[in-house]
Amino acid sequence: MALDAEIKGQLGQYLELLESDIVFKASLSDDENSGKVKEFLQEIAGMSTKITLENGSLPRTPSFTITRPGTESGITFAGLPLGHEFTSFILALLQVGGRAPKVDDAIIKRIEAIDKELRFETYVSLTCHNCPDVVQALNIMAVLNPKISHVMIEGGMFRDEIEAKKIMAVPTVFLNGEEFASGRMTIEQLVEKAAGPTSADEFSGKAVFDVLVVGGGPAGNSAAIYAARKGIHTGMVVETYGGQVMDTVGIENMIGTPYTEGPKLMAQVEAHVNQYKVDIMKGQRAKNIRKNDLIEVELENGAVLRAKTAILAVGAHWRNVNVPGEEEFRTKGVTNCPHCDGPLFAGKDVAVIGGGNSGIEAAIDLAGLAKQVYVLEFLPELKADQVLQDRIQALANVTVIKNAATKAITGREQVEAITYMDRATNEEHTIALEGVFVQIGLVPNTAWLKDSGVALNERGEIIIDSHGATSLEGVFAAGDCTTSAYKQIIISMGAGATAALGAFDHLIRQ
Repeated sequence: MALDAEIKGQLGQYLELLESDIVFKASLSDDENSGKVKEFLQEIAGMSTKITLENGSLPRTPSFTITRPGTESGITFAGLPLGHEFTSFILALLQVGGRAPKVDDAIIKRIEAIDKELRFETYVSLTCHNCPDVVQALNIMAVLNPKISHVMIEGGMFRDEIEAKKIMAVPTVFLNGEEFASGRMTIEQLVEKAAGPTSADEFSGKAVFDVLVVGGGPAGNSAAIYAARKGIHTGMVVETYGGQVMDTVGIENMIGTPYTEGPKLMAQVEAHVNQYKVDIMKGQRAKNIRKNDLIEVELENGAVLRAKTAILAVGAHWRNVNVPGEEEFRTKGVTNCPHCDGPLFAGKDVAVIGGGNSGIEAAIDLAGLAKQVYVLEFLPELKADQVLQDRIQALANVTVIKNAATKAITGREQVEAITYMDRATNEEHTIALEGVFVQIGLVPNTAWLKDSGVALNERGEIIIDSHGATSLEGVFAAGDCTTSAYKQIIISMGAGATAALGAFDHLIRQ
């Protein structure tokens, strides 16, 4: 297969960074898929004198291991690592070839300390923008610790495994043959899940922060940058770096940037934050906040961080329909991400619950893959922008059902049907299908704040004033978790800046 000339040019520059010889040990046969993988590997090997291709015997065909001569490696790709996984392939080449992974020293030490055999397998689709985060994290773990191995399995070439294991969401990770995790996870989260939580003792030496930001999305990062630029001691508690934006594929309303993608945007934001002295504590979830002489933020692992001011930028998560079957069939037909999981439903009937912009955009995406798409909207009319409504009306395999109150999602081992009530006639209807994509808005991540003294409104949003201040003195908030009228990336960034300036003003007046 011929790689795009531009891609080959970029790849050539990366291959010049190889610090040692590399061997592709490939398990191939005479089938069409093996031919594609062989051609891909031959083309890559032909671009560098440091790369050779050898025949090997691996559990899956076609697949290949990236290793050094005379050694064994823990990184294997089953299928073609193209699409979003091409970057995972390049990074694996460089890291096996001797380039140090860009990971915090604390995480490297935790990975190297793991003293048990961990065999990871990750099922991906090449259109999934969340999958590379998991693949790259597990590859790094395999590079750093010889007891850890990882296989990326491309679902398109291994449909039989996808069907046999009833995988209906990606990325899905298996550990030592048992399902381990599903969905986007950071390397910090994967290490914690595999090796146990970070000890609270590791936080005991932290000095008092002037500003402690809780959250790692657009609002939290903006707040951290604005605080750090004031020259004050700034910290960040981050469960998932990037937040909800990491699930956003196309961003076309970032002023000055006609088009970007969520993961790319947040990588740039993280690089910006790293230019300042911000103590970023990743993979940590806050479970309580209280005010004594100082503000105290308690983490899930029991550690307590102290600060003169705090900024809550904890974002939001997808709202559930809260009907029977929704949680039972999570990752077994019920999902939220059409970009990640859509290819798993190729040629199948699916439903999208929600007729707002996100729901109609999801239906449009799925229409190119699924056999039939049903859109269930609770209200008498769709809420999506008219331009999106016009597009969906032109799609022959999309049926829009209005006044539809979802009652249940049913099936045996996976989704088989959805039942809804027509709100105009009170009649119940059941549609046979295999996938349900829930797109009905967001819920703020504020349940842990209910007894904290931080006032919330009836929707669970943190009530803030024009300076970002909450009801708890010295505590500020920003972004989708607040009473901000509009939930947009650019507005969250502005709100984060406002909260940081509000916190700084509070500090200098004390």
